[in-house]
Amino acid sequence: MAASELYTKYARVWIPDPEEVWKSAELLKDYKPGDKVLQLRLEEGKDLEYSLDPKTKELPPLRNPDILVGENDLTALSYLHEPAVLHNLKVRFIDSKLIYTYCGIVLVAINPYEQLPIYGEDIINAYSGQNMGDMDPHIFAVAEEAYKQMARDERNQSIIVSGESGAGKTVSAKYAMRYFATVSGSASEANVEEKVLASNPIMESIGNAKTTRNDNSSRFGKYIEIGFDKRYRIIGANMRTYLLEKSRVVFQAEEERNYHIFYQLCASAALPEFKTLRLGNANYFHYTKQGGSPVIDGVDDAKEMVNTRQACTLLGISDSYQMGIFRILAGILHLGNVEFASRDSDSCTVPPKHEPLTIFCDLMGVEYEEMAHWLCHRKLATATETYIKPISKLHAINARDALAKHIYANLFNWIVDHVNKALHATVKQHSFIGVLDIYGFETFEINSFEQFCINYANEKLQQQFNMHVFKLEQEEYMKEQIPWTLIDFYDNQPCINLIEAKMGVLDLLDEECKMPKGSDDSWAQKLYNTHLNKCALFEKPRMSNKAFIIKHFADKVEYQCEGFLEKNKDTVYEEQIRVLKSSKFKLLPELFQDEEKVLSPTSAAPSGRVPLTRMPVKPAKARPGQASKEHKKTVGLQFRNSLHLLMETLNATTPHYVRCIKPNDFKFPFTFDEKRAVQQLRACGVLETIRISAAGFPSRWTYQEFFSRYRVLMKQRDVLGDRKQTCKNVLEKLIQDKDKYQFGKTKIFFRAGQVAYLEKIRADKLRAACIRIQKTIRGWLMRKKYMRMRKAAITIQRHVRGYQARCYAKFLRRTRAAITIQKFQRMYVVRKRYQCMRDATIALQALLRGYMVRNRYQMMLREHKSVVIQKHVRGWLARRRYGRTLRAIVYLQCCYRRMMAKRELKKLKIEARSVERYKKLHIGLENKIMQLQRKIDEQNKEYKSLLEKMNSLEVTYTTETEKLRSDVERLRLSEEEARNATNRVLSLQEEIAKLRRELHQTQAEKKSIEERADKYKHETEQLVSELKEQNSLLKTEKEELNRRIHDQAREITESMERKLVEETKQLELDLNDERLRYQNLLNEFSRLEERYDDLKDEMNLMVSIPKPGHKRTDSTHSSNESEYTFSSEITEAEDLPLRMEEPSEKKAALDMSLFLKLQKRVSELEQEKQSLQDELDRKEEQALRAKAKEEERPPIRGAELEYESLKRQELESENKKLKNELNELQKALTETRAPEVTAPGAPAYRVLLDQLTSVSEELEVRKEEVLILRSQLVSQKEAIQPKHTMTDATILLEDVQKMKDKGEIAQAYIGLKETNRLLESQLQSQRKSHENELESLRGEIQSLKEENNRQQQLLAQNLQLPPEARIEASLQHEITRLTNENLFYEELYADDPKKYQLYRISLYKRMIDLMEQLEKQDKTVRKLKKQLKVFAKKIGELEVGQMENISPGQIIDEPIRPVNIPRKEKDFQGMLEYKKEDEQKLVKNLILELKPRGVAVNLIPGLPAYILFMCVRHADYLNDDQKVRSLLTSTINGIKKVLKKRGDDFETVSFWLSNTCRFLHCLKQYSGEEGFMKHNTPRQNEHCLTNFDLAEYRQVLSDLAIQIYQQLVRVLENILQPMIVSGMLEHETIQGVSGVKPTGLRKRTSSIADEGTYTLDSIIRQLNSFHSVMCQHGMDPELIKQVVKQMFYIIGAVTLNNLLLRKDMCSWSKGMQIRYNVSQLEEWLRDKNLMNSGAKETLEPLIQAAQLLQVKKKTDEDAEAICSMCNALTTAQIVKVLNLYTPVNEFEERVLVSFIRTIQVRLRDRKDSPQLLMDAKHIFPVTFPFNPSSLALETIQIPASLGLGFISRV
Repeated sequence: MAASELYTKYARVWIPDPEEVWKSAELLKDYKPGDKVLQLRLEEGKDLEYSLDPKTKELPPLRNPDILVGENDLTALSYLHEPAVLHNLKVRFIDSKLIYTYCGIVLVAINPYEQLPIYGEDIINAYSGQNMGDMDPHIFAVAEEAYKQMARDERNQSIIVSGESGAGKTVSAKYAMRYFATVSGSASEANVEEKVLASNPIMESIGNAKTTRNDNSSRFGKYIEIGFDKRYRIIGANMRTYLLEKSRVVFQAEEERNYHIFYQLCASAALPEFKTLRLGNANYFHYTKQGGSPVIDGVDDAKEMVNTRQACTLLGISDSYQMGIFRILAGILHLGNVEFASRDSDSCTVPPKHEPLTIFCDLMGVEYEEMAHWLCHRKLATATETYIKPISKLHAINARDALAKHIYANLFNWIVDHVNKALHATVKQHSFIGVLDIYGFETFEINSFEQFCINYANEKLQQQFNMHVFKLEQEEYMKEQIPWTLIDFYDNQPCINLIEAKMGVLDLLDEECKMPKGSDDSWAQKLYNTHLNKCALFEKPRMSNKAFIIKHFADKVEYQCEGFLEKNKDTVYEEQIRVLKSSKFKLLPELFQDEEKVLSPTSAAPSGRVPLTRMPVKPAKARPGQASKEHKKTVGLQFRNSLHLLMETLNATTPHYVRCIKPNDFKFPFTFDEKRAVQQLRACGVLETIRISAAGFPSRWTYQEFFSRYRVLMKQRDVLGDRKQTCKNVLEKLIQDKDKYQFGKTKIFFRAGQVAYLEKIRADKLRAACIRIQKTIRGWLMRKKYMRMRKAAITIQRHVRGYQARCYAKFLRRTRAAITIQKFQRMYVVRKRYQCMRDATIALQALLRGYMVRNRYQMMLREHKSVVIQKHVRGWLARRRYGRTLRAIVYLQCCYRRMMAKRELKKLKIEARSVERYKKLHIGLENKIMQLQRKIDEQNKEYKSLLEKMNSLEVTYTTETEKLRSDVERLRLSEEEARNATNRVLSLQEEIAKLRRELHQTQAEKKSIEERADKYKHETEQLVSELKEQNSLLKTEKEELNRRIHDQAREITESMERKLVEETKQLELDLNDERLRYQNLLNEFSRLEERYDDLKDEMNLMVSIPKPGHKRTDSTHSSNESEYTFSSEITEAEDLPLRMEEPSEKKAALDMSLFLKLQKRVSELEQEKQSLQDELDRKEEQALRAKAKEEERPPIRGAELEYESLKRQELESENKKLKNELNELQKALTETRAPEVTAPGAPAYRVLLDQLTSVSEELEVRKEEVLILRSQLVSQKEAIQPKHTMTDATILLEDVQKMKDKGEIAQAYIGLKETNRLLESQLQSQRKSHENELESLRGEIQSLKEENNRQQQLLAQNLQLPPEARIEASLQHEITRLTNENLFYEELYADDPKKYQLYRISLYKRMIDLMEQLEKQDKTVRKLKKQLKVFAKKIGELEVGQMENISPGQIIDEPIRPVNIPRKEKDFQGMLEYKKEDEQKLVKNLILELKPRGVAVNLIPGLPAYILFMCVRHADYLNDDQKVRSLLTSTINGIKKVLKKRGDDFETVSFWLSNTCRFLHCLKQYSGEEGFMKHNTPRQNEHCLTNFDLAEYRQVLSDLAIQIYQQLVRVLENILQPMIVSGMLEHETIQGVSGVKPTGLRKRTSSIADEGTYTLDSIIRQLNSFHSVMCQHGMDPELIKQVVKQMFYIIGAVTLNNLLLRKDMCSWSKGMQIRYNVSQLEEWLRDKNLMNSGAKETLEPLIQAAQLLQVKKKTDEDAEAICSMCNALTTAQIVKVLNLYTPVNEFEERVLVSFIRTIQVRLRDRKDSPQLLMDAKHIFPVTFPFNPSSLALETIQIPASLGLGFISRV
């Protein structure tokens, strides 16, 4: 197809633009041949007419389809040209934040000016072992390709990193070396990889500086050869340097710095060791202040100095040499401050006693006068004599600077030589990878000798690059057997000839340097005469006679001739060098001792950059006679020779190219300047690669990929069984011009633009298919809509007509009904009116009549009532008048009678006083006496009767008398009062008059007082209202404060609960981390152990004659001794001879080197643990101290605690005393062996037995007392202190009283109210607290009662148990009690989190103390038990030996001790007996030669473990500790040997993991411990071990099981690793969903399932195989779940990591494939009943990543949904997936940058790991839950196939 046919309407093209370099536009109409103008529309909507060149009529370049934009490889683009390359790089860099892009064989790296998380060890592991095209572009991919090709092709490799300053060359080279150091490791323990990386800080400090373009610019080129051995492990390195910029030592431009090392020295001047250097601030020295920018933002020079010194130490540069280096550098700084004074125009002098020169001479160890003299003079030698000539001030300054540069250059060479010595390989180098970090093409406003050398080197490198690219293209065409056509490419050999050929620029320069009066001007004229108008690449500037122009491959460069000769000569005065050589400072002459040989051209060049530090791979040996001649070589000649040798080295290797691009000149992160980028792309050869590729067949597809992509363009009849023939037939129909493509053996080659044409046809076909589908669907939808509307219309019509008929009928009915209603209504109205009138009339009549009757009745009633009232009133008045009259009459009568009585009384008194009266009375007295005598008798009779009456009357008389007296007294008082009243009336009348006068005055005062009172009342009311308002405000504030306090309390409670949950989770995580760290240490230990064994084997193979007496100790035994300390003294004593036999000096040194890392890591962990423990103890002490200050404990409790602690100390001291007595008994037993002393009948024997019995009994009693004492201490410490509540009522009342005293009535009133309110609230709170405390105390009393009952029951039960079981029961009870108590306090402190936290801290501390004490006591008890058993055994032996000498009588006389004689069982006891010499045969047949696929298939699961345990049981039964130890050690060693030999076989590892766990469970199940025995049957409990406690061996077996588990994980990881990416990502499980996009030169693995590729079914089959093997071997179900969880984690992590590193996999269709694959894995879990294993949760990040690929990604709602959905992914992973999202078809849309920024803003508060990739090597910490076996040991049968006939059943 003609290219012009693609220029149709809506086609997009690129047009040149002065600002953006290239601009995108769209054609508005089709292009026709002959058109001179194109109608275009720019992206911003502006129309434009683009005129074509009338001569060439070249059309603007076409733009690639959007689907191809952002490709990993630029060669995958259909249109290969400059704007396509520039746009693709910009899209990847700006939109996707991807800095690496392939361009064929070149990796283009753009400096992001930002730290990116893509260089971690996880990224290195992800790229390790991967094909270069399978992963996204990265420097690690290039390094991996070089490493792989070195191993595969047995050929040395080179990585050439180039670019201009600030492009990131040094960083790229550094990361490449880090990759090699990480993936390969070192071949020895010398840590060569660390030394290789440590050379970077040193070289950066002495060779890097800040420039205007880069803060860490390398001012020299370097080529580092990293050497590898035959196993491709790093063994050493070698560095060569080129063109050090020495002029920077003495001069820096504005905003630039000198080399970093000078500023690091100045920043560290305050250090004690640097005091002698007499340094100061960088602004003090002339050589460091010229740039005016001594500080780099974000860089601490003092810290960098520390890193530099550490790197020097690591590379073997001693402290003395380091101080020597710093001394020389300080001397250079002081030399720069030396000043000169002019004497005349031709001479100068140094001021006397010049301080900088004095310091320089002191530091350099030279004479002051001599150096001062030769700084101002020079020596001229002629044939006959020598002259000393003074020099001018300018020449002296130049000579001083030249000396400083020369010293620094030699010091640089010396450091490089020492670095090379430190990196030198001690063994033979097999191959190497070279990393060339060299400057790129440079062009400035003023270009001099340095730029000339740099561009000359780049010309040579570009030539080599072009030849390599051309060679690869030719090899590809030859490999695919397609016709080879010569590709025209730019050959820069003419430019190289212009520079280095005979009579070239360098040749003429050297010739001019030899001339006596040579100058830059004369050299320029020679150049003009030789090359001007004769060489097309050489030009002369129009306006200058001191410059020349050379056309390089990248651009034209104008060089200024000034300074070329001087820089090429490199002149340094020999007298000054001679003075330095005579220095007393040893290091300084050492710098110049090899100067005459000049193997290092760096010793030349006073200014500019210095060529080569040392010669390349094969340096030529100089003859002695050539020393002076070699010394006269110019810098240009030396640089040319070194460059030739470098090119020879590169040509002998396979090169890999990295081109670094600087995106902008302002160091802005992720900012792309198109102009600068295009300049560098043209200069670095990337566009030349594109041009070479575009000239041939740049697009290449495999037949399968082409078929998969363009299957839509084929019809069914075109599809044949042969894919190749099918593709040929289709291409012949689609592309008529056969020159546009070629068919190779495995690929189809396309010319540029043909893939875009095929994509256009494919898109048109898909678009047409979409339109047809849309047409059909829309027609179907419209028909469906029409039928629905028609049916609805008919239904509506039917309902409307029915409705109308019903409405008419209803109208007729309503009309008829209306008439009827009217008739009855009218009748009703008339009748109602009549009835209303009639009823109204009757009602009126009734009301009127009733009213009249009621009025009449009321009148009659009133008259009757009036009469009654009158009757009663008149009667009352008459009675009142009568009574008043009667009282008046009686009163008058009384008054009259009283008056008459008084008169009569008076008269009688007078008569009684007269004599005549007495005479008259005495007349007839005698007669009367007789009469009276009679009467007396009568009256005596009456007297008795009257006497009684008198007595009664006397009583009444006295009462009446008293009454009358009181009445008289009252009357007298009333009389007196009446008299007083009359007197008072007078006085009162006077007072009334006086009061009247005062009343008038008071009324006036009252008015004024009332006015004041009203005013005061008004003011008081206002005050009260204000106070009420304030009161209301205070109430609201109080309510608000109460609400806040309540909210804060609730928040604090919630936060404390959250913190508690978080702390619990953190504790669990810390536990898992500790477990993981411990298991990693075991893994590291096993790795070092294997390495130790390997090195021993190699050493044995290397030594032909083995050393006599050398015996290899088993590694497991040594590990046991190092990792676990046995408590048995006998074990230590027996192990001592074994250790004494080993001491080979060589082996000891080897052990130390091998276990150095492990010991270091263990010590670090111990230190960390100790620091954490100390910190925890300190915090707990602070918390307890604060709590103790708040709480006041009663002194009695403290005394009790002190007493209990003293008692506990006393018990411990007694325990120690008992142990000492046991030791003394043991010693006495071993020392006294005489039969007469130890005989059973001897006294010493009885004493010994009694002491043993008493000691054992007392030991048991002491243990019980310790346990009881511990429980009492714990309960006493947990006593709850009473709460103290503080009441502020008294304070408030005092305040109120003070206010009253001050007269503040209003405030007192408010205060009183507040006080009352406060007292009320406090009273209520106290009542509540009192009730709560009362309830809690009642509950506590009840719980204490229950606890007391439980304690009594437990004590009764414990007394019935044997002594050993009592301790276990007490411990179990203590644990239960603490658990219940913990729950109780948790409920108690639920409302007070702080107290609960303090309680938890104290509880943890108490638990830790108890655990430590318990462990200590247990160890002591075990040790004492073992000693007692050994003691008893030896006594038994002595007893047997002495029984023959004892007579029967003696035996009968002695008391017989009860002996426990076991009953002999006739049936099998579950033990196996073997002879000691058959142990090795047992291990060999049962472990070493047992194959899981052979004999072990038909065995009972775990049979080897059961057999081994039954053998252990028999050794325990015999009480043979040596046999037990030997068997267990041999078993562990045998398992390790098997795993080492067949450790890559999954079945073997699974088999022994299962058996090791079963063996471990057996040791637990039959250990005799209560916690394990409860799962046993009574028969199994009889089989428990009786003599030995194998708890420590259980720990050893547990560690062995952990190592086997980790090895199992590594094995299954190695098996699954190749399947995961292919099966989970690349394979199309759902066929046809995703199409293959065009790929570039780096072909990826095809996603089409070819033969030999892995699919998801392969992974599932492998999982089934793993599961069936583990089940067949009888592995514990919980352990199987952990293995499955680990497998699924590996699958998820590897899949997600590859997804994050592969841009082509991040698409919608791939997300659907992943979700389908994950669902299949979940289905497998359901089938195996493993959903609760936690395996599904490990796939959650992968599931969320797949969902992220499929969800909508446009709006803010979508962003919110993504943030809530992807909680298992980190922010970096989410952003990475969004950046990598790539549409596979044109119908998909890219993710906008604004949307990604929205996601970042929403996730910025999320605290997660910044790590991008998951740790695929992570292994979850494994646990081995106890799983007892129900299999009875006595029922186990041993198959004959095992070959264990030498074992007998017991």
